[in-house]
Formats: sequence, C-alpha cells, structure tokens
Amino acid sequence: MKKIAIIGTVGVPGKYGGFETLADNLVCYHAFNHLPVSLTVYCEAAAYSKRPSRYLNADLKYIPLKANGIQSIPYDIFSLFWAVFRRTEVILLLGVSGALALPLVRLFSRARIFTNIDGIEWKREKWSSLAKLVLRLSEWAAVKWSHVVVADNQAIAEHVASTYGVPCKVIAYGGDHALATEPNPAGAASDLPVRYALALCRIEPENNVAMILDAFYSLPEQPLVFVGNWDKSDYGRELYKRYGDTPNLYLLDPVYDPGQLRCLRDSAWLYVHGHSAGGTNPSLVEMMHFGIPVIAYGCSFNRYSTEQSARYFLSAEELQNQLLTLDNDTSYAIGKRMVEIARRRFTWAEIGRAYFELMDNG
Repeated sequence: MKKIAIIGTVGVPGKYGGFETLADNLVCYHAFNHLPVSLTVYCEAAAYSKRPSRYLNADLKYIPLKANGIQSIPYDIFSLFWAVFRRTEVILLLGVSGALALPLVRLFSRARIFTNIDGIEWKREKWSSLAKLVLRLSEWAAVKWSHVVVADNQAIAEHVASTYGVPCKVIAYGGDHALATEPNPAGAASDLPVRYALALCRIEPENNVAMILDAFYSLPEQPLVFVGNWDKSDYGRELYKRYGDTPNLYLLDPVYDPGQLRCLRDSAWLYVHGHSAGGTNPSLVEMMHFGIPVIAYGCSFNRYSTEQSARYFLSAEELQNQLLTLDNDTSYAIGKRMVEIARRRFTWAEIGRAYFELMDNG
C-alpha cells in the first residue's frame, strides 16, 4: 500500500487547533472509507499522557519536541526525516515550520510533498522581525520545494500566484464537526443573557479584539459574549482589565468542552468575526453551519469564505453601524445564506475527498 504521512500538527486525536482538527478528520475519512493506503500521523509526545500506536486505522509516531512555538521547526524537520527513513511515498506537511529542510528531503527521497502553507504567517503582528524573516523564508521554501502547494483560501492562492508565480490547489476547511456534539448547558453558558452576539478567538491584535470590544462598549444594549485566552499575553490582560467590568460584555476564558461550546453557539443570535489573517478561519466556517448572521472583518480571506454574503466592518464605527442597522429579515437571510455556503463548501466529507484524491493523483 502507498504510505502517506501527516506532519506538522500536535497530533491525533485532535483536541483543538485547526490543523489538529484537519488531521483528525482526515484520519476519520481514511478509516470510514476503507482507503487502501497506509496512513501515519506524527504527534507531540508531551501532549498525550497515553500514547497508543494507532488511532482508528492510522499509525502514530511520537516526537519528543513541542509542535508549537520555536520548537516547531526541529519538530517538523525531525518528523520529515523520520518519514523519509520509513520510505514514505506521500508527505502532507501542514504549515511551513519545517520547510527549510525540504531541499534535503527532496535530495534523499522520492516522496511527493504536499504542503498546506496555512495563512500568510509572516504578516501576523505577534511575530518579531526575526521570526517574520524566518517565516517568510519558510514560506518561500515550501512553495519552491513542494510538489504541490495547498491553500485553504482563494486569497492565499492569489498571494502565492502573484508572489511566486506558482499555482495552488485550494482546499478549504470543514466546519460541520461543530454540530456533531450534543449541547452541554453546564458551565459558562448558564449565566449568560438570553440574547447575545458571540465572538471567539485567540486574543491577538490581528483578530481585532480591541476594535470589537470598543464597538460593543459604546452600545450597552447589545450584549457580547467574547471567548478567548485573555490571560495569555499582556495584550489580553490589558483588554480584560479595561473591559472586564462592563455590564454588557461577558469575557469568558477558552471553552474546550465540545458540548459547552455547542451550547454557547446555539444560544447566539449573531457571530462577530474579527480575524484579519490566516486564510479560511476554522471558527468562521464552523459558525456558518449554525445559520445565524455573520459580521466579519472585511479582509479578502473572510469575503472569500462568506462569498461576499455576510456583513463587514473595518473599524469600530463601521461595526456599530452594522449592529444598529441589522434588522430581522436581513439577519434571517444572511443566516440562511451562511448555511447554504457551509453545507456546499465546508464539510469534512468534501474536504477529506479532496485531500485524498489530490494525494492519490497529484
């Protein structure tokens, strides 16, 4: 059987994170469709107290390094060379952390390399100048030395084409798993208002957290539930200190329990999405399956994902105006359109089929 390796994630079973969810759903697709290929996923050893050798029909290999942060570079490189040593024929590399090693991989192996370059990482505000340089070089290496480059959003594909003159295969991200768990009303959701807007993300400047909080701060009759890792950075702690006591703002810590997260989403009447980077954001396509209106930051990534059918903002004032002018008929129409797009483009059955067909034929 053809050997396929998935590299660049914390591992499976996926607990949280976009690439982890992608890897988990590819493993599920592989098992449930009885695909005649051998699948291996490389995992972070420290992330799993129990380390089984298999998950469904996939082999698991554990790396004694961290999958995130600065260690992601040696983590991915170690995984790549382990896959080469095992004579892997197809490598799916998720992210560009290890891409600087791809010339050596190409020198010593005939494996076909498919790289999902994620978002345009070097543009994220959180990185230092040195980190941005390394990420930009890694993006270049991934595009140059991969056999096939995968983008999860048409805007990223256009960036790659205009910057490097290389075509991308566009495969998005599934979101229907967000509906797969029964709601769990325990926890944070039990103390919230009956009607609220919902935002959830990592608390980082590029997600326009301050802009969203400022807009709702000026509209005290509009409750907002904002879920994020407020205590992870000085930026988050400062925002929590500034807005945490505002009556209509409910700033919640991250919710990882799928049932509680489902309950939070079920109870929201509106989703506010502030991401300005990263391509097809998992939190956006997951929320589109819930059939509620979306107001998103007006960058090209979000506009492609929502097919120009949501409402958009570029400032706190524009967000306030969208909130004040969103009537019931328009809300219903936007929500209905979001579901139609999500079911057509953002299901794991479609994403799994696209990836395995690409790796079989690409």
